[in-house]
Amino acid sequence: MCKEGVCFHAEGISKIYPGTKALDNVNFDLLTGKVNVLIGENGAGKSTLMKMIAGIEQPSEGKLYMGDEEVHFKDTTEARKHGIGIIHQELNLFPNLPVYQNIFMAREKKSGLKMDNKYHKEQSKRILEKLEHPIPVDTLVGDLRVGQQQMIEIARNLVEDDLKILIMDEPTSSLSEQEVQVLFKIMRELTAQGISIVYISHRLEEIMQIGDHVTILRDGKYVADADVKDIDIPWIVKQMTGEGKSYPKKERNINWDKQEKVLEVKHLTLPKSGGGYLLHDVDFDLKKGEILGIYGLMGAGRTEIFECIMGLRPEHTGEVYLNGEKMNIKSISEQIDKGFALVPEDRQREGLVQTMDIGRNCSLSAIKDYTKAGFVDFKKENEMVDSQIKDIHIKVADKRLPILSLSGGNQQKVVIGKGLLTHPKILLLDEPSRGIDIGAKTEVFDIINQYAEQGLSIIVISSELKEIISIADRVVVLSNGIKTGELMGNEIQEETLVLASYKGHHGH
Repeated sequence: MCKEGVCFHAEGISKIYPGTKALDNVNFDLLTGKVNVLIGENGAGKSTLMKMIAGIEQPSEGKLYMGDEEVHFKDTTEARKHGIGIIHQELNLFPNLPVYQNIFMAREKKSGLKMDNKYHKEQSKRILEKLEHPIPVDTLVGDLRVGQQQMIEIARNLVEDDLKILIMDEPTSSLSEQEVQVLFKIMRELTAQGISIVYISHRLEEIMQIGDHVTILRDGKYVADADVKDIDIPWIVKQMTGEGKSYPKKERNINWDKQEKVLEVKHLTLPKSGGGYLLHDVDFDLKKGEILGIYGLMGAGRTEIFECIMGLRPEHTGEVYLNGEKMNIKSISEQIDKGFALVPEDRQREGLVQTMDIGRNCSLSAIKDYTKAGFVDFKKENEMVDSQIKDIHIKVADKRLPILSLSGGNQQKVVIGKGLLTHPKILLLDEPSRGIDIGAKTEVFDIINQYAEQGLSIIVISSELKEIISIADRVVVLSNGIKTGELMGNEIQEETLVLASYKGHHGH
């Protein structure tokens, strides 16, 4: 099937987009039956390389080989015929269809002229049990949590019998620790069957745990490759960035006790539709210029807090005070007028308008600031967008390019920029660095710190320990909808956070 343990080889691959060279003469070998990790900062060209192997994009120059045979994939269907599957970071699911139809989409089995739905359901059930996610196969995908949807995306690729190569682009970014371990077990089963996995992840600890071989890209060029057993994390970071970089904690000498409270939340409770609570009796406050972290595992109720504050969950109870005045939270537009801005976790779906260009996406939410009598003042819009792009270092060849031509990290900066254009007093950031690399993270954190220094009060939700430790002045920990801890300054450490986040589990 493949020569000397290499089942796929890319030679001298370049990809040129208008204004950027995403890949520059890259050679890449895929080792058979191994987890081949691809590492690089945002915009390094990882996803572009993957899209070529999967037939989503075609190289501008260079050749692709499977075994000794040169291959050209004009689309994903053709790549799939060669046994290549891809699991995207941005979920490609149909929310209004049930689980089993999503799993068999474009791979349906027919008996006679009819769809063999009995077979589809049985197979879907079998695969989900194997994934340790026995989700009822009639459930609509739109009703599932992001982590569960990710499992459906994975299941879709496991129905293929002749799978040879499986590409996983950030498959764990929305999974809990437990779900990650299940996924790793399945990856090991697949590699044991001789399937080659290409794995893109920003979580370096994970790479060391699951990876066999690592290839590093930087600015569209190949930098290095090595077996995981021969390297360590500092080596990886050094290759990726060209120098060691982790995000240092900013020391801020502010007497928080004396600082005024901008927001106070008391007894916040959100009932679950089937009984029980998503949030139960949660209290916290936010001070002027403070960066408050909210930490917890999947399903702890982090995002729900934001939804209540932003008026997306009218069924909540409890009190919310803004500058000492009790609020009557009715709608999201009203909350924006009162000075709240939300940057959602799922930036593709909720944060960006994909058909608009970069500049338009930046300026959308504040459009009323430069609309006169219903007409947009384009000159003013342009000036605002330019200063915003400069302000938050968006790497962009041309602000009129489509938004999806930006790397994940830069898309994220656009979403944050968009939130800031409404000049909020309180900024809510839900997983601001999900799926973005160390370099872009550092920039996103710099932006967050810079605005906090200017007196903006910020709440950041994050499921990444190192991130919350490096950015938050204070952290509220949630577990199963209950507040299980509040940490300040030096108390904010990995162990204390983890311990608090598991309280309330294990039947307590």
